[in-house]
Amino acid sequence: MHQRPPLMPLIAALPSTVPFVGPEAQERERGRAFRARIGANESSFGPSPRVIARMAEIAGDMWMYCDPDNHDLKVAVAVHHGVKAENVVVGEGIDGLLSLVARMYVAPGDAVVTSLGAYPTFNFHIAGVGGRLVMVPYENDKESLDGLLAAVRRDKAPLVYLSNPDNPMGSWWEASEIIGFIEALPQTTMLVLDEAYSELGPASALPPIDISRPNVIRMRTFSKAYGLAGIRCGYAIAEAQVIRDFEKIRNHYGVSRMAQIAGVEALADQDYLRSVVARVAAGRRRIAGIAEANGLKPLASATNFVTIDSCGDGAFALKVLQGLLSRDVFIRKPMVPRLDRCIRVSVGLDHELDIFAEELPGALATARGN
Repeated sequence: MHQRPPLMPLIAALPSTVPFVGPEAQERERGRAFRARIGANESSFGPSPRVIARMAEIAGDMWMYCDPDNHDLKVAVAVHHGVKAENVVVGEGIDGLLSLVARMYVAPGDAVVTSLGAYPTFNFHIAGVGGRLVMVPYENDKESLDGLLAAVRRDKAPLVYLSNPDNPMGSWWEASEIIGFIEALPQTTMLVLDEAYSELGPASALPPIDISRPNVIRMRTFSKAYGLAGIRCGYAIAEAQVIRDFEKIRNHYGVSRMAQIAGVEALADQDYLRSVVARVAAGRRRIAGIAEANGLKPLASATNFVTIDSCGDGAFALKVLQGLLSRDVFIRKPMVPRLDRCIRVSVGLDHELDIFAEELPGALATARGN
């Protein structure tokens, strides 16, 4: 009999789960494709045409390894945000950077504070290093700054996670409130401020970047407004020593040559970014209108999706989601109590929102048993 070497006890004790079941897996199980892919908060508008042209131009160079220093992209990010390259680290999207943060600041048994229902990949990485998640409920469909701060102080947490604008509710805090939260944090607590949707919300929600604070990490991505979710590229901005600590453990060949060059080109085309932001705003209005026409309540959103109150409970909202999936419309929904009364719809192309508008009444009728 062959035997496999034993796993580390921490890994052996983890459940065999992943944070998301992708639409591709659902399509394989269903045996057919979705007609409207409006559930993963990607940008259906895609990247800038000049980004696409540059990617096509360099496709033949992909036999080369990437630059392990990410030099050109780090410099471009630094210039874009008015910081130094020593304040920037590049990673495989925000997800890859969150994994590094978990390794950097969390020992087995440490309390780590986040919101109940917030981005599940953060929780996945904390569990992977043996951290103890402390979940703070949302208040009025927003992450509770007071609740997060109280939990940090009570549990002496070395790490706290906050997204602004927020996923899955689309809500946001103004910059002054975020600054107040930062100033109230213990200096021994690192804040991960996930700003994946920063380009899509009001400028008033974004505090000025202050790289003098050694306990704040600001995270951004090319996956949302820049339309490059498939290349897995994001970055963090922080005090220089924090960035040097990232460098100790990051995967230096993790961000491909294609991703690095596409990121540089994307930053250079701010006109296209502004056009996408305008199209997203129009798409949010369209989704809100569809929801209201069907007796549902759209929540205000600073992201590229709209979270919609089904005006029922979690069981009813799940039936609506399942009804839309059966009609080949891919959406998602929050799953924790109170938030689970909602469905979440990403801004898509016009024809995708046409399909959503056509199929939502039938899904609601089925959920209501009509």
